[in-house]
Amino acid sequence: MNANQLINMVTRMVMRRLINGGIDAGITAMSKSKSKKPDPGPWDGEQGAAPKHQFDAKRARQAMRATRKIGRF
Repeated sequence: MNANQLINMVTRMVMRRLINGGIDAGITAMSKSKSKKPDPGPWDGEQGAAPKHQFDAKRARQAMRATRKIGRF
């Protein structure tokens, strides 16, 4: 390997970490609720419905799968 390849490799590694950290910080900031509404509870009001946190967990898993698929390209 020559010096140019080594510099490019290190630069890519550093940039990847910085960009991923920025994206993670942005997602965390967006996920925080801006209004301080009291949580009505785990049920969404319908009798026999699944708890709301299960739907949120399912959406989070789907988003993680989609992110991994996008990252492969």
